[in-house]
Amino acid sequence: MFPLGAVLLPGEQLPLRIFEPRYAAMVPDVEAAGGQFGTVLIERGSEVGGGDVRAMVGTVAQIARITQAGPGRYSLLCNGISRITVHEWLPDDPYPRAMVDDLVDAVGEEIDWTVLLERRAQLRLLCGQGGRRDPQLKWIASQLTKPVSYETDDPVEASFRAASDLPLGPADRHSVLSAPDAATRVEVIETALDDLIAALRFRLKG
Repeated sequence: MFPLGAVLLPGEQLPLRIFEPRYAAMVPDVEAAGGQFGTVLIERGSEVGGGDVRAMVGTVAQIARITQAGPGRYSLLCNGISRITVHEWLPDDPYPRAMVDDLVDAVGEEIDWTVLLERRAQLRLLCGQGGRRDPQLKWIASQLTKPVSYETDDPVEASFRAASDLPLGPADRHSVLSAPDAATRVEVIETALDDLIAALRFRLKG
């Protein structure tokens, strides 16, 4: 297991630089076992040193590329594969480990993408307006200009892709990851966008 300060969603790529001894010890074992390991969000604490408080829902990561950057140092490129839930943490010896189960989406209601796409357009407009003063907002607006369509035969994949397309923070991304089904996940994204839009409007008034 690799507790992180970020949330990896299924379908995303994650670059990792490994230098802490416990994770450097983990890499050869992961390679020998097929290249998969679990990631979870650190809810309180730090990635380095242990003693953190960890989320119980996470993502399976598959190593797509590995480069040794020196003794005990690795650069990894990983793909988010699927969801897991932790039902027991084991001692961190020699590295974090846990007993986990696959977490499969329940069958939910049919998704109506209308509200999410409207909120996405509002966010793009507000970021574009704020971009005159804030280069980061200008960059976010530029990432939202490309037309998107989430109508697909795989609503689970589409719901994660919709979250990946948006500038959500770790807590919101974890709520997305933890949602029981695709339709609920889209509602979580819509709520996060409402909060983000409200905060941005308040910021732009200043």
